[in-house]
Amino acid sequence: MPDLRAPPGRAGRLWLLHRLEAGRHAADLLDRKLRILLREQERLRRQAQDTDNAWQAAWRAADTWGLRTALLGGRRQLRLAASPPTEVNITWQTVMGLSYPAAATCRAAAAPADPAGSGTAATVEAAGAYREALEAAVTHAAAAAAYRVISAEVTATRRRRRALTQRWIPRLEEALRDLNQRLEEAERAEAIRMRWAHPAHG
Repeated sequence: MPDLRAPPGRAGRLWLLHRLEAGRHAADLLDRKLRILLREQERLRRQAQDTDNAWQAAWRAADTWGLRTALLGGRRQLRLAASPPTEVNITWQTVMGLSYPAAATCRAAAAPADPAGSGTAATVEAAGAYREALEAAVTHAAAAAAYRVISAEVTATRRRRRALTQRWIPRLEEALRDLNQRLEEAERAEAIRMRWAHPAHG
């Protein structure tokens, strides 16, 4: 927090009033930012949960078809079911100056043809299931990353707001009260001195 070494006298009062106004304005901005971030955090929390459920279901399906393929055709058939290299594209979104993944898509290269034509039906199903599981995993990874980024910013914004509202602004208010009291006392003392210096004439 900045130092509170205010200038003396009425200049110090203006100095404190200016900083108090700035601190309250900053606290209001942080309040608005936090409300926006909390709404986005809740949306992303639900999205991360939904995509996690979808990924878990897709992985279980792929695991089941992979097991069937291995049992029916052995390791060669399992290699045929493997997904080819995949390109992942991430779309970014910005909220309150904060960037995070909004969506992610993956595009698999064309699978090499089986020259022997010996792929089983289970191999075809397994290949499709693995592609779906990969797409679901990529989607969930983006959603989970976005939730983490927003959650970290929510924590940081709360910390900054708390520092303003619980430490900085109260310190300014207390310093302003003390200075006003000293100025009032000085003004009263000056008024008394002036009366003594210039007594009323009967």
